[in-house]
Amino acid sequence: MRLDEKKIPTVFKALCDENRVKILKLLMGGEKCACKLLDALNVGQSTLSHHMKILCDSGLVVGRKDGKWMHYSLSPEGFRKAVSYLNAISGQDGKDV
Repeated sequence: MRLDEKKIPTVFKALCDENRVKILKLLMGGEKCACKLLDALNVGQSTLSHHMKILCDSGLVVGRKDGKWMHYSLSPEGFRKAVSYLNAISGQDGKDV
């Protein structure tokens, strides 16, 4: 696997904030509308938008627009890439851990 010095920090930046981890946990239950995430997190719309941009830029989360609302879900491919980055950095790429 090719180590992408620009993408790897983006992925791990997404995981280093408590609210973003909470969002990921909420999305484990399936796709959620931004309005549901707002209610669950008790944050403002602009703060949620900031967190969702970071999560989407990382590839861990994907969004789709439905009318005026955004719906978000986890990206299995994004998580596979994150795991492969960690394995590559640790020297465990392709090896049993």
